[in-house]
Order: sequence, then C-alpha cells, then structure tokens
Amino acid sequence: MTITTSSNDSLKLHSVATKMAGTLTFLLVCSLLQGALCEKWAINMPQNINVLRGACVTIPCSFDVNSDHEKNLDHTCKAYWSDSLPISGENAKLKPTKDMTGDLTKKDCTTTFNDASLLQSTKYYFRLECDNALKITFSQAGVDISVKDDPPSPTLTPSTLEVEEGTSVSLTCSAPAPCWSHPPALTWTPNLGQSQETLQENQDKTKVKTSVMNFTASHLHHGNKISCTAVYKNNRGSTDVTAETSLAADISYSPKDVQISVSPSCPVPENSNVSLTCSSNANPAVENYTWYRADGDQETFIGTGMSLNIKVSRDRRRFFCKAENQIGVGHSNLTHLVVQYCETHCGFYSGVLPWVLAGVFFSISVICAAFLCKVQKNVKPQEEDRTYMSLNRRNVSSSEYDVINTAPK
Repeated sequence: MTITTSSNDSLKLHSVATKMAGTLTFLLVCSLLQGALCEKWAINMPQNINVLRGACVTIPCSFDVNSDHEKNLDHTCKAYWSDSLPISGENAKLKPTKDMTGDLTKKDCTTTFNDASLLQSTKYYFRLECDNALKITFSQAGVDISVKDDPPSPTLTPSTLEVEEGTSVSLTCSAPAPCWSHPPALTWTPNLGQSQETLQENQDKTKVKTSVMNFTASHLHHGNKISCTAVYKNNRGSTDVTAETSLAADISYSPKDVQISVSPSCPVPENSNVSLTCSSNANPAVENYTWYRADGDQETFIGTGMSLNIKVSRDRRRFFCKAENQIGVGHSNLTHLVVQYCETHCGFYSGVLPWVLAGVFFSISVICAAFLCKVQKNVKPQEEDRTYMSLNRRNVSSSEYDVINTAPK
C-alpha cells in the first residue's frame, strides 16, 4: 500500500510542527525562569516555623502579582490568614491589622502575631483583598506552624572543644528568633571573654540570634562545662522560659604544679633511705619523669620514674624532677633534704644522752643544797638586838662572872 501526500498537506504538517516547537520552547523558558516571567502570582514564606506558646511570632512573607494588577495595590488592601481553603475576608480565622503586617503596596505580607495562642499547629495560607479587582488567595504555598511549650535548645558551634592551651577559641551560640521584636537573650556560663550578639537572617527570611565568645584556651578551662542559655520572653505575664546547651572543654597542656613529696618526712638521719615521688597535673598524662641533683649551677641526672629511692648523705641534699608529656615539660622547685648528722655512733649517743643529762642535773642539785646549808650557819645576829646580846652565855672563868657571884664582906 502506497501513501501519497500533496504539497498542501506537507505545509499543514510543517505548520503544526512549528507551533508545537514554539509551545515546547515557551514551556522550557518558563521552567528555567521558575515563573519569573510566566507566572507573576507568586508568594514566598518559610515552609515551617516553631512558635513558643504565649510568645509573639513573625511570619516573613512576600508576594507578587500580574503586571495588570500592579495598579490595584493601594492602601485599601488587607491581609488574611487561614488554615482552610477557600479563604475570604469573612471566613478568615486571622485578620491582622495594618500595624501587624508589612507594607502590602510594596508586596510585603510579613505578619506579626503578638500572642501565639491565636495560632494552632497547622498550615496557614495567605489571602490578599483590596477594594478593587485584586482579590487572591495564594494557595500554592503555606507555612506550617508548630506551637511548642518549650523553646528549642541553642546550637553551639563547634559542638566540641578539643584544643591545645594557648589556642584562640571562638564559640558561637545561635537560637531561633521567631519573635523579631523580642529575640532571645543569650548568656555564657562561665563568661570566658568578650562576646558579641547579632540578629541574623536565614535564607528563608526567618531570623536567628547569635552570640560569639572569643577567649584563649587555658589549662584552667580543662574539664569545665561551658554553657549557652537562651531566655525567651513570654507575653502572657508568666515566667520567661529558658533553654540551654553545653559542652565540656578538653584542653591539652604541658605538666603543671610539678611537686616532690618525701617519705619519711624531714629531717632524715644521715645514711638512711628515703623515697622521693614526683607528681603533676597534665593533659595528656605524663609519659616520662626524670630526676636531677642540683650541684651549684650544674644539673646531675640521677634517675627516671615517678618515684626515686636514695640514701641520704651530706652531699646529696637538693633535688628536682622534670615531668614530660606530648605537649611539653614541667619542672619542680628544688627540694632540700634536712639531714640529721651523726659524728660517730648515733645509736650510742642517743641512748646515753638522757642518763648524762640526769647525772648533771643531780650534781647541780647536790651542790646547791650544800651551798644553802653553809650560808645559813654563817648568819650572825644583828648588833641592835640587845635582849639577845645580854642573855648570851659567857665563859664562867670571865671576870664578869666572878664579879656577879662575889658576896660582899
């Protein structure tokens, strides 16, 4: 079977093919331009917003209209929000006033609700109505509202802190700011340095509060909990609500507070054995301990290990140790051993000395007693004691005695 076509039929087919190609080209251009030229009825808003119950919320929103309706954007235009379709000015659930919305004549439909209790956890659509031919519901896109009793936790960047001592650290804390007029207040605990706060805009036009704290890492920060707290204002008069995020600082540092302990404690007898122990605070842990004897300005290596056992002598009295880890080395102060010297036989002298002291004390006591007795015997009566003098006994052969005993003749 043979099919023949006339020249007229060929022209018709060519015309149809040309129209189809033009249509495809138009659709392709529209697809590439994503509606910028082909579809002016467009609206932009975030896909979802988390709202704190009792707080305010701002829904960022912008729209566009066909060019033939540009002239209808005037002061009579009003904004409406509803969670069901279709929407009209009469059945709209939310009817914000002009002071709650952006400038509709400039296609700004951003709306702020001062009390999120008016909202429910559902999707809301926007409708624009003007006192003219411009009345449209932007049903192609809506915003999912999630009403929460508790605020979201702040985000810490970086989420972990593992640095070496002396490193400059910059920590960033960020928290969503659903209410633009009352963004959350951010505080650091502990406050390790200067911080700077800003209110930043996300790609979907929502906002976030950020605080950046800068400080220099120190071994004193190691193991500490660093927290960022976000405080959200509640418009219903109840207590403000807070959310917190924290991290533990892991700071690497060379050995600190290197110290030597002596057992038994000083003073120690000469030629006795003592144990010296070196300790320190380090992260990571100490890998090597070394011991030295200080001889003037010289350092003499004498051993390794955390503990060192030595015999004390007169020329081995000042020591120090070094502690070393992957970060660096720490030194202890000089430790001076107080040595108890013994000339010959310490044991003999220590046993006899109490008896010697007792003998000396006894001898001194006897001498003192004899001296007191002698002093008492040499005491003479005083000359003015007349009674004692007149009664003093005399020798019977004295002339006074003869005179007293001779009778008169």
